[in-house]
Amino acid sequence: MQIGTAASRSPSRLEIVTSYAGRSPRYWGLEAPGVLTHLAAGSEGIALTVDFCGGPGGNDYDSALITALRDRHIPATLFLNSRWITANIETARQLAVDPLFELANHGTSHLPLSTAGKSAYGITGTQNPGEVYDEVMTNTSVLAQLTGISPRLFRPGTAYLDEVAANIVKALGMTPTGFSINADGGATYPAATVASETSKARSGDIIICHGNHPGSGTAEGLMRALDTIAARGLLFVHLD
Repeated sequence: MQIGTAASRSPSRLEIVTSYAGRSPRYWGLEAPGVLTHLAAGSEGIALTVDFCGGPGGNDYDSALITALRDRHIPATLFLNSRWITANIETARQLAVDPLFELANHGTSHLPLSTAGKSAYGITGTQNPGEVYDEVMTNTSVLAQLTGISPRLFRPGTAYLDEVAANIVKALGMTPTGFSINADGGATYPAATVASETSKARSGDIIICHGNHPGSGTAEGLMRALDTIAARGLLFVHLD
C-alpha cells in the first residue's frame, strides 16, 4: 500500500459519524486491510519508527536513543501521542525542526482504534466512529500547530484497529500504519533481544520501537543493531 495524498479538507466529525454509522467491522488486530505494514514493493530502505506514548504508558524521553540516531545520521519516523507532547513540549518542538525526523500521529489518548468498543492489552478502545474521529483529529490539530503541517501517518495506541476505523483514518487524509518488526515489545525486551529482533530487518521492513522508556533495553539494543545493519549496506528512510 502506498501513502496517499492528504485531502484539502478533512471530513467533519458529523460527516464521519453519518458515513460510517451501522458499519460492522469483521477484523480486529494489527494488520487490518489498508494498514501499511511494509514499504512499497521494490523499496531498498528500512523504515525505523519510534512511538512516544505518554500518559500511564510513560511520559519520559529516551534521549540516548535519539542521540544515537543523530550521531549515526539515521532518519526515523516519530509517532507522538498528545499526552507525551503535552508533557514534553520543548523536546517535541526540537524534534519537529530536526530534518532527520518526521513526526506522525499516535493518537490523542493512546486508544486502540475500534468502532465497536474492542480492547487490546487491557486498554479499552474507542467505541464508535465519532470517538475514532476524536482520537485521530484532536492530535492532528496538536501536531499541525507543532509542525505547521497536518500529519499524513497515523498509528493507534497499541497499533490495534479494525478495518472500518482504518477506512476512517484514510478518509481523514492519513495512512494507518503498522509494522513488520516489533523491535522492543513495547519497551519490555532486554537489549540483547532488541538487537536480535532489529537485526532481522531487510529492505521494505517497518520497525517499531519506543522512545519514552529510557530505562528499557531499547536504546542500547537498537544501537547494536543499527551498526550491524549499516555494515550490511542497508539504508534507513522516512515512511512518508
